[in-house]
Amino acid sequence: MALSLAAALSGPAIGAAAHADGAGDGQAFQARSGQILGIVPTIGTVQNSPNLGSGNLTYHGGLVEHTNKTYAIYWIPSGFAVQTGYTSLINRYFTDVSAASGLTSNVYFSDTQYSSILYSSTFGGSVIDRHALPASGCVDPVTPLACLTDGQLRTEINRVIAAKGWIPNSTTEFFMFTAKGIGSCFSGSECAFTVYCAYHSWMGGGTTATLYANMPYADTSPAGCDAGQHPNNNDADATLNVTSHEHNETITDEQASAWFDSAGFENGDKCNFTFGTLHGTTPGRLWTNKINGHHYFIQEEWSNATSRCVQKGL
Repeated sequence: MALSLAAALSGPAIGAAAHADGAGDGQAFQARSGQILGIVPTIGTVQNSPNLGSGNLTYHGGLVEHTNKTYAIYWIPSGFAVQTGYTSLINRYFTDVSAASGLTSNVYFSDTQYSSILYSSTFGGSVIDRHALPASGCVDPVTPLACLTDGQLRTEINRVIAAKGWIPNSTTEFFMFTAKGIGSCFSGSECAFTVYCAYHSWMGGGTTATLYANMPYADTSPAGCDAGQHPNNNDADATLNVTSHEHNETITDEQASAWFDSAGFENGDKCNFTFGTLHGTTPGRLWTNKINGHHYFIQEEWSNATSRCVQKGL
């Protein structure tokens, strides 16, 4: 059974005001700030000032991930936790995306229209990081006990990479998943759960860059970052939606120099919390993509080929 988003969710339909022609409703929300890219706005921000940037994506000459490898870091220090099954579901998602490489049946195939990108993904593995948090370097009003700056996140990502012997390069992305109740800010007032749900960035540059994504625990603030469908009955479902967003954007615009529109919006930005047709029959357990036999509730991505957001193909 297929349902529209409006039928599936109570209250305002998330993404319902998004425009298929990409014209948008102004630029109240900015999708990037310096090297902070693909900023996923909170649900309230999308509903209050919906826009899709401006027009199709254009190529700016920079690197893309023709093939890509992902690693997952789960920073869960003493005193913090994630729901049982959270890490295994995210690991399964990355494994499924890898297993489905080359198929047209999910949203990742939409990336293949940009700079001859291949849908060719590999999951390199994951680690549970129990390293103690540093003293809070910022103030996130939603998470008064812990707030990490982008610099602190970078330091920990680099520490884990070195400890594991992983090799950073321009075809590899490191996803930093923080535990429930840990916030972050990339400036004094640009913080998780009130302004954003996730973002991606990089360290260094060129072919030896370290590509990474900041992935706060979405259900720390369900009203801000959870669109309400959990096909796997786990908090990770909400985090996976923004994980897909950041993964697809890094593939197509890893260092702010490849594919984005005239407003700076990447392919995921242009479809924030826009899901299209939903599948399934159980309220709260609907899904948008079937990947390697498993159901996921993840947003659409922008297609230049049709100038609209798509669930699969082009």
